[in-house]
Formats: sequence, structure tokens, C-alpha cells
Amino acid sequence: MHKILVINGPNLNKLGQRDPLLYGTSTLQELNSLLAKEAVLLGVALETFQSNHEGELIDLIQTTDAAALVINPGALTHYSYALRDALADYSGPVVEVHLSNIHAREDFRQKSVTAGVTSGLISGFGFDSYLLGLRAAVSRLQKEVIT
Repeated sequence: MHKILVINGPNLNKLGQRDPLLYGTSTLQELNSLLAKEAVLLGVALETFQSNHEGELIDLIQTTDAAALVINPGALTHYSYALRDALADYSGPVVEVHLSNIHAREDFRQKSVTAGVTSGLISGFGFDSYLLGLRAAVSRLQKEVIT
């Protein structure tokens, strides 16, 4: 059974409290529960992690045994070349996700420095971005087995 690691970066621990008009009123715990149910349906093991510290995210990416990553780097999306390098060195599929449509936000949020080293980016669909990201990661793993 493949293991998928879902990583949430800075401030995502504040879901449900931080700017609910933009990010919604549901919590990170509710998101993780939703993802766990989807993982069961997809037949994969799921691990979730959140940190406000860039180095912790990088250390995890460098040491995980997960077959694929789904990551919302939060604000690190827009400036963390160190996180980008860790993702580039990761050997499995990586799907970047965002709750809001980063391309419809402030100019500085419209550029993702991490997306260029991922399999793809899904943004603007709230929690569905994560569900779609999880499905995409599983699909990538299944295609690797077939080819």
C-alpha cells in the first residue's frame, strides 16, 4: 500500500480562524479527517504534517518514506528556494495545492517558485484542492506501476 504524505506549511494550523472569507471556516483537523476518508477509498495510507517552520518541512521531505507528496507550502510558495530544492530532490510525485486561487490574488502571491518542480498545481477549490491533489498523486503512482 502506497503512503501519501500531505504537508501543510505556515499558518495553515489557523484554518477556520484566519480570514474565513478567503480560506473558509473549517479547521485543519477537519481537512485531515476528510483526507483520511478519501485515502481509505483510494486504498492508500495517509500521513499529515503541518509546521510553521521551513526547516522542519525540508527535513521531513528529505527523510520521508512516502511514495508521493501533496503539499500546500503556504507563503513559502512564493519565495522559498530552499523548499523548492528539497522538493526537486524528492524522488516521487509531488502535487502542490492551495485553498485559494493564487492567480487571482495579490501580485506577489501569483508566482509559485515551488510549482516548477512539482507534477502539477491545483488551486482555488478550497478543501477540494486537497482531495483533487490526493487523487492526482495516487493516479501518478498507479501510472508509474503500469509503465
